[in-house]
Amino acid sequence: MDIVLPGEGDRSARYALAGRPVQPVIGARFSRIAYAAAHVVADPLDMTDPWSRPVVDWDRTMAFRHHLWRLGFRIAEAMDTSQRGMGFDWTNAQELIRRSIAEARTVAGDLASGAGTDHLVPASARTLDDVIAAYEEQFAFIEGQGGKAIMMASRALAAVAKGPDDYALVYDRILGQASSKVILHWLGDMFDPALKGYWGSDDFEAALDTVVAIIERHAGKVEGIKISLLDAGREVALRNRLPDGVLMFTGDDFNYPELIAGDGKRHSHALLGIFDAIAPVANAALAKLADGDRAGYDALMAPTVPLSRKIFEAPTEYYKAGIVFMAWLNGHQDHFAMVGGMQSARGIRHYAEVFRLADQAGLLADPDLAMSRMKSLCAVAGV
Repeated sequence: MDIVLPGEGDRSARYALAGRPVQPVIGARFSRIAYAAAHVVADPLDMTDPWSRPVVDWDRTMAFRHHLWRLGFRIAEAMDTSQRGMGFDWTNAQELIRRSIAEARTVAGDLASGAGTDHLVPASARTLDDVIAAYEEQFAFIEGQGGKAIMMASRALAAVAKGPDDYALVYDRILGQASSKVILHWLGDMFDPALKGYWGSDDFEAALDTVVAIIERHAGKVEGIKISLLDAGREVALRNRLPDGVLMFTGDDFNYPELIAGDGKRHSHALLGIFDAIAPVANAALAKLADGDRAGYDALMAPTVPLSRKIFEAPTEYYKAGIVFMAWLNGHQDHFAMVGGMQSARGIRHYAEVFRLADQAGLLADPDLAMSRMKSLCAVAGV
């Protein structure tokens, strides 16, 4: 099977599918905790104003979560992959969290949900108390549903805080009153430019000292921390300083295979947006790792890295488009439309390269369907 895809400049080239779909291992046990940050499925027929009034297809959104649970993943719910702060607001996030927690109970699925301050417009935040109150509201909702919270980085806090002590005050307050263990999230400004200087400094070492001190004070309340800086060395530096019992969750969508595998002494668990798109292969690879087959793990994971790097290329914040594109190619939704019209954030050459790399990684579950859908997208783009 082959297809004409756009190439460099005005040229197009014929591409022949080369990969074979990797089959996941249903019922596999992993030796690493693996959270997949899941996307939401929009309802394009009911979105009369896609930019400002998102409408969610709840049935398809929940079906995708069941797909991830069947493959052995935990779900990181209502995170940036679901477009929090990029077209998906707290009102919708509440409904998503409520539904997902209820669905998780039906299959004994594991779930943690993002608690942030996104219902507080950063420009309207005046004091740290405003930020604390916003975090408290979202924590109260999640915990009130019987859920576990992931404490997301806050644009409002980044706007209000004057230095490291202000971050410490807010995190001390929230962690001190959380009813169960919390996962922290250090999200870099490549994912969200509004988070530049998070933890009170642009210097990594200074920021590292601040976050480690917070974790040490609350080690009994912190399950772990996800770091998303796309820098393996910085993740290892944090990992090496974590107190015993506090887990490192990689959020590095560029270097995740080596970080999950570890260095023989320490390893990272995972909380990754790319797992949404590569779930079948990641499942098979993690099963190999649990069996002690590092070579088999590497062989499966390695081809997913060029795909992930393409999906998460700069501007990295638009990676969600590639995640939903993969879900559409693989039949998890009937359309390629996103909350906020975010599918327009990437161009046809980007999608063509994602298609090629997905094929080479064994991630086109039904090649005929994927080919048909890619041809339709190319036709709309004039290819």
